[in-house]
Amino acid sequence: MNIASLIPHQGRMCLLDAVLQCTPTHISCSAHSHHAADHPLRSPLGLLSAVGIEYAAQAMALHGALNARPGVTGRPGFLASARGVRLHVARLDTVAGALVVRAEHLAGDERQAMYRFELHDEAGRPLVDGRATVVLDTALIGAA
Repeated sequence: MNIASLIPHQGRMCLLDAVLQCTPTHISCSAHSHHAADHPLRSPLGLLSAVGIEYAAQAMALHGALNARPGVTGRPGFLASARGVRLHVARLDTVAGALVVRAEHLAGDERQAMYRFELHDEAGRPLVDGRATVVLDTALIGAA
């Protein structure tokens, strides 16, 4: 599966490598990009764990694209809020093996989607978790 063809992020900013599982309410993905020395979100201090929110946002976008109705492409969205975020580690680039990125669709409509997300390592050790709201790119009502 070409993930970059399904989400707005291209090149090195497409952080996910594979879909492990996808249902109408859940997605689980893997990523190895956190090991890249030239990671586009890496700071002089390394790949800080708050970047896990971007990994989760890409999983949410991919979930929306994979669950779009037949003949309808997924709409781009914008991360409106991240709440209850817990950073269990300081950095992601020190995590051995793959990152596992999971997102669960909690609620939503044609304008927004709410998700719970978590990142953990291959052994199941929690890295980052929280909730996020995505506002979908919809036409403005009454726009000319």
